[in-house]
Amino acid sequence: MSDVRVWVNGRLVAAEAPSIAAVDHGVTVGDGAFETCKVIHGRPFAVTRHLHRMDRTLAGLGLGPVPHERLREGIEAVLGAGAPLAFGRLRWTVTGGLGPLGSDRLQSEPTLVVTHGPATPPPPTVSVVTVPWVRNERAATAGLKTTSYADNVVALARAQQSGATEAIFGNTRGELCEGTGSNVFVVIDGVVRTPPLDSGCLAGISRELVIEWARDAGLPVLEEALPLDILASADEVFLTSSLKDVRPVTRADERDLDAGPVTRRLAELWREREAQDLDP
Repeated sequence: MSDVRVWVNGRLVAAEAPSIAAVDHGVTVGDGAFETCKVIHGRPFAVTRHLHRMDRTLAGLGLGPVPHERLREGIEAVLGAGAPLAFGRLRWTVTGGLGPLGSDRLQSEPTLVVTHGPATPPPPTVSVVTVPWVRNERAATAGLKTTSYADNVVALARAQQSGATEAIFGNTRGELCEGTGSNVFVVIDGVVRTPPLDSGCLAGISRELVIEWARDAGLPVLEEALPLDILASADEVFLTSSLKDVRPVTRADERDLDAGPVTRRLAELWREREAQDLDP
């Protein structure tokens, strides 16, 4: 962990050093929000969009807003704490601060944590498996990027045990929803389709950019409810996430697929637009 840079509440600390209280509400009950960006040659991607999404998550959790300038202070501190990384992960976390040993809250100052370290570039293609657990599209935390990630840990472990890269959840209505850390798209008859936000999926930043950039390029994109078994018949399937960008799915459960022309075009479009602006 020595290659991970850490900033907590205004100061740089060693990654292994104690720096958060044992009774922090983020530790006790997972009461917090976080964001992850990729870093390219020392420069983070889409920071402004990620900051605005954190605002939405904090509001949804009933936590007060955190000034963007304060979080940017931490971001600049960890990015500048060593040599620029060719490919890295930047993460910032806001918790409810000191709290009781239960779900109620104290009127505490939030805990702010920013971390940065190297990341392994994703493979050119990915494989997915659907898992038996579901996203609850009516949950209080539906669509929020919270630190309560146990469902994702369990599902991703199941996928990896099956030899897959990512796990795919349906929702309580039997619709396609999302991955543990990614949004899912399918292509049918040349049209790009992805679950709508009311499916319970996260409003992914990469999802948002793919939709915007595809429509700018004249490619049809629909946000619509899709059956969970659509992966068995879609012409193409791909994932988006902060580290994966656009990644073709070449195996979905027991089915092999090709990285089709629409997915390849979107991956190319991503590279073009990203090269133009690292904070779109």
